Amino acid sequence: MIIILITLSILFNIFFFALLLKYRRLYVEERYKKSSMSVKYGKFLENYIPWIKEIFPYRVDKFRFIGNPIDGIVFDENEIVFMEFKTGKSKLNESQKRIKKLVKEKKVKWKEIKIGQ
Repeated sequence: MIIILITLSILFNIFFFALLLKYRRLYVEERYKKSSMSVKYGKFLENYIPWIKEIFPYRVDKFRFIGNPIDGIVFDENEIVFMEFKTGKSKLNESQKRIKKLVKEKKVKWKEIKIGQ
């Protein structure tokens, strides 16, 4: 009788563990899909933000899209603005944080290179 109970207990634990692994894998897959969709939505939206007047305070023809490592630059009459668009809970990556820091510390230069002279 004890052997039967131990065997049943072992079988139950194996079944439970297999079920747990299956649902954990499904959870991870769904989480990845949701994250992937959020990234795609953000990438899609960042191309259209300059045309949304309620959000974008500059003239759209003054904006130049770069895409990476920042979304773009505004070349306004009196200033140059480095722009990064974020949706939802997204945050600046390390490269973007470094660029932001350099701009805030005014470590931005003008460099002109002449070719053929």
